[in-house]
Amino acid sequence: MAVAARARISFFLHRALAASRRPHLRSIHEGPDTIDELLDRHLAKKTPSTAAAIDDDAAEAEARRRLTSSRREALALYRDILRATRLFEWSNERGVQWREVLRANARREFEEARGERDPEVVARLLIGGRDAVQQALDRLAEASRRMVEAEAAKRRGGP
Repeated sequence: MAVAARARISFFLHRALAASRRPHLRSIHEGPDTIDELLDRHLAKKTPSTAAAIDDDAAEAEARRRLTSSRREALALYRDILRATRLFEWSNERGVQWREVLRANARREFEEARGERDPEVVARLLIGGRDAVQQALDRLAEASRRMVEAEAAKRRGGP
């Protein structure tokens, strides 16, 4: 019974990590909470009078700062995913630990998005990734709470 419950939990957690793309207001670290905040941080503001006044060096420095910020946020998200996968200790139906499956999937998705240069797409990927990790952790916590309650009820002689 416990194996079946873990398999169901694993399925839902894996699905949440892989498929969720809704903006979520909570995050694991102190990054931007909404897509608007992330886009404001990374998209260049266009003003007609000052666009011509900015010299190339300043524009290049600003572009590097935005790119560095995106890379930093992507690395932070990847580290958060690796930390979250430590909690997935059980194996799937093929005998492979879910931790390894989730890490491989995260690595594959990050490698696929590595060449993405559009700041809006990068922002959406970062927000979606943070949301998926947070939802997976929330579901894991809820499933763990339910399992503890079921064990306590069983000890008391309940259903």
